[in-house]
Amino acid sequence: MNVRRRLIPTAAVTAVTALALGTLSACSSDSAAAGSTDEFDVVASFYPMAFLAERIGGDHVNVTSLTQPGQEPHDLEISAKQTAQLEVADAALHLKGLQPTVDEAIGQSGVKTKIDAATLTTLETHGAEDGHGHEDGHAEEDHAHEGEDGHEGHSHETEGGKDPHVWLDPVKYAEVAEGVGQAFEKADPDHAADYRKNTETLVGELNELDATLEAGLKDRKTDVFITTHASFGYFAERYGLSEEAINGLDPESEPSAARVKELARTAKADGVTTVFYETLVSDDTAKTVAKDAGLKTDVLDPLEGITDASRGDDYFEVMQSNLKALQTALGSA
Repeated sequence: MNVRRRLIPTAAVTAVTALALGTLSACSSDSAAAGSTDEFDVVASFYPMAFLAERIGGDHVNVTSLTQPGQEPHDLEISAKQTAQLEVADAALHLKGLQPTVDEAIGQSGVKTKIDAATLTTLETHGAEDGHGHEDGHAEEDHAHEGEDGHEGHSHETEGGKDPHVWLDPVKYAEVAEGVGQAFEKADPDHAADYRKNTETLVGELNELDATLEAGLKDRKTDVFITTHASFGYFAERYGLSEEAINGLDPESEPSAARVKELARTAKADGVTTVFYETLVSDDTAKTVAKDAGLKTDVLDPLEGITDASRGDDYFEVMQSNLKALQTALGSA
């Protein structure tokens, strides 16, 4: 994967600090919300998609998320009521491969505008156990992943075994945002100018976040971090880090005893201090691995949902919290 600094062009970078969109209509979890308003009704599969829809749509959209706050999105089962929501919505926004029941429901629905975020950027393969391919750490190299086997039990990949967690790379998330904005413009041309402006503003903020993350992760003592499952592959690629995942791409699977021992050796060899877990999945495995290796635990949030336990109220706040946690763990704080 080419990880050169690649900012997304936008005419609104100077307006990034203007928070006109800071207060948006809350993403509705009410089953009656979709299709019942005079606005452009969007059904989003889970939080990262709902966040894009709200920021890009602004006052013109009514967004309903199929995944409730605190619900693990990979395991979502679509209800009959949610299936009915799709039939009356103006648009559906999802990331194909992450939630199979959502993909099936949207595919079978009559919703006119179907937006698959997986088609709006380039997906990569992540989650391999074999080494730390990012020791030089900085973004002027191509990192190919063809032929890597990864962990067993990857039940949450896109078609072809690709990693779906693109939203954790702000540059890729910006690419998705641009595609969503264009889809909204086409589907609701009366408000196309506003969608275009909102997209430019959001992309500008994502570019600034990218720059902040790059600067904040320099001068670190180690490139390696351990997580419960391999959700930070794109993030690691972007900033020259190496993610060692306990469970591969499946957040619920149990690691083998051999894998736990291997992680302990890795931690010792690479100066790892922390095992990261996430808010929507039990921290038992992280605590077990940390105890065996004499490490600390902390939260690194893959932003699959926002709850009261989240370290921030939206995507940008949680990403800033993730940066602080990584700075401490990697010795760059």
